Amino acid sequence: MKLEVGRSWASTVDGTAVVVVRAPGDEVALTCGGAEMVPGKKGTGDGTGIDDAHHGPTALGKRYTDAEGAVELLCTTPGTGALAVDGVPLSLKTAKPLPASD
Repeated sequence: MKLEVGRSWASTVDGTAVVVVRAPGDEVALTCGGAEMVPGKKGTGDGTGIDDAHHGPTALGKRYTDAEGAVELLCTTPGTGALAVDGVPLSLKTAKPLPASD
């Protein structure tokens, strides 16, 4: 699938929904709980279809990114499935420390 900045994606296995903040130029496979996500603003699953290897909660208002920083997603609805791109789990993006002021 081709990700576009500002587009919403929803899980098919739990309630997770995300908005794309940063998108790569290439096509990628965006998954939640081991199942491909679909365009939409509301997840359609109840959490029972999550693959055992893909459990991991998504937190409301948190950003998730890949190691290269090519993909960044904002969680708009939390769920119990882990987010992944091309089979690689996304990690929670940490805040950058502010510079010290003297």
